[in-house]
Amino acid sequence: MLRSSFLPALLVCATAAICPSVASAQLKVGVINMQRAILDTAEIKKASTEMQAKFKARTDQLESLRSELGAIQAKLQNPQTPPAQQADLQGQGTLKQRQAQRIQEDLQADVERERNETLQKAAARMADIVKKMAEEKSLDMVVDITNAVYFKPALDVTEEAIAAYDKAFPAK
Repeated sequence: MLRSSFLPALLVCATAAICPSVASAQLKVGVINMQRAILDTAEIKKASTEMQAKFKARTDQLESLRSELGAIQAKLQNPQTPPAQQADLQGQGTLKQRQAQRIQEDLQADVERERNETLQKAAARMADIVKKMAEEKSLDMVVDITNAVYFKPALDVTEEAIAAYDKAFPAK
């Protein structure tokens, strides 16, 4: 039993003694803030602006319904509102609340779907850019900043990755 665990350890030590260049080779590492690298690209900034414009009509409609609901609520809280009108207002409020909820859910789902599609596409492109950049700089590894406990600022390649992405995929 002792012999079976001793042999692999002996082989590792022997390899390190025979090939000191392998044991002492320096690893070249880069660090990237992948989230920032993706979100700071011109393409994502443009897509964000376009999404806001695309969904503005529904956002405005939702805000209008919320404003109407506020007005109905104020009338319902007014003690001078007749009981017959209160019943009518409660019905209107319920209807508008359902409309607002439907619009909110649909809008949220559409925004989330489009945002995820855009970010996934950009993340795949950024990964390719980082791989290419790592090869050009002879980096052995690029680590996301979220996984690094400490690193020297000189190892950060985030800005270079953003510039390379914007050059490869200019915002149209």
